[in-house]
Amino acid sequence: MRTLNDYFIVGKIHNISSAGSSFVVAPDGGKIIKIYSTIKNAITTADAGLSFEIGGVAVTNGGITITQSGSASGDVDSSTPSGANDIAEGQAIEMITDGASATSCECEITFVIRR
Repeated sequence: MRTLNDYFIVGKIHNISSAGSSFVVAPDGGKIIKIYSTIKNAITTADAGLSFEIGGVAVTNGGITITQSGSASGDVDSSTPSGANDIAEGQAIEMITDGASATSCECEITFVIRR
């Protein structure tokens, strides 16, 4: 059950099969307590690795691996950050993909932030 102190930010990585970064801004301060990903279609060749940074510092235990074997549209993966997950109002969260998979695939990331 979520508390009234939780809010959500949704960001998008346009292609997890191409190494790169995308950013989303936090409208309020808090601590990232959960990160969810969902993909638009199956990926092939290799797993896709996602990582997250705040101010150039990696969010501890925040990484997500999207497994290519059996992947399909709507697959959900998640992580529970344990450190370096404090975010200030107006600060950006960097969403990084390693680009290891093949097949162009859009991915939405949902951050659960507790004030």
